[in-house]
Amino acid sequence: MSYDHILFHAADGIARITLNRPERLNSFNDAMHAEVRDALDNVRGDASARVLLLTGAGRGFCAGQDLGDRAVAPGGAPVDLGDSIERNYKPLILGLRTLPMPVVCAVNGVAAGAGANLALACDVVIAAKSATFIQAFCRIGLVPDSGGTYFLPRLVGTARALGLALTGEKLSAEDAAAWGLIWKWVEDDDLPEATEALLAQFASGPTKGLAAIKRAIHGSAARTLEQQLDVERDMQRELGFGDDYREGVAAFAAKRAPRFTGR
Repeated sequence: MSYDHILFHAADGIARITLNRPERLNSFNDAMHAEVRDALDNVRGDASARVLLLTGAGRGFCAGQDLGDRAVAPGGAPVDLGDSIERNYKPLILGLRTLPMPVVCAVNGVAAGAGANLALACDVVIAAKSATFIQAFCRIGLVPDSGGTYFLPRLVGTARALGLALTGEKLSAEDAAAWGLIWKWVEDDDLPEATEALLAQFASGPTKGLAAIKRAIHGSAARTLEQQLDVERDMQRELGFGDDYREGVAAFAAKRAPRFTGR
C-alpha cells in the first residue's frame, strides 16, 4: 500500500509512523486511518521490528478527527459517529495497546481530542515543552473517545479527568508530566535527540520481556492482586526459558553490556 497521509519507515529494529497532514494539524480522515492500520499490520508482521515510534509532521502532533471529513449541518442528516469509532478509532487504539513491543509517542505540538488519547494509548509518551493536551470533545457536545474515558481517570484520577473532560482546558506538557499523564517533557530542541535515545534503548532491549511488561501492566487494572501474582508467575516462567534472560544474567556476571536478540 502506498501512503499519502503518513510516512512509514522501518530499519534497524525501529519502525516509524509519522502522521503527515500538517496542513490539517495531522487530523484523521478515513484515508489516514486506513494507512495507519496498514502500517501497524506491517509492523506486527515484521519479525525484525522491536519498537514503534508514533509522531506527527509539522507544528502539531494530531488535532484528532478532521471534522470536515464527517461534517454535519444544522437540520441536515445525522452522521453515525459510533460507526466511525467502530471502524477506525477502536481498532487503532487496540492495535497500539496490543502491539508486542514498546510504542513510543513523541508529541511535537498540540494533541487534541482523539489525538490526545491516541498519544495516551502509547506506552511511553515524551513531549516537547511547547506541546499541549486538550480534551476538546465537550466543545462540540461529545464524550472523550479513543479511550479517553478509560485512560484519563486511570492516569490522573477522577477529579482531574473530569476537569479536563468537562472544561476542555489546555494542559501543558509540564503539567501533563507532573500529573502522571505522560512519561516526561523535554525542551523543544531536545525532543529529537531524546526520542532517538529511547528508540535505541528499546531497539536493543529484550523485546519479548518488554512486551510482557506492557501486557502485565496494561492488564493489571482488571485483575485482583492474586490474579496479577499468577500472571507474573506465568510470565517469569516463560521468560526464564528465553535467550535474553540467559544473556542478561551472563552480562551482569561479566560486568558487560548485554547483547539482547529480542527472543
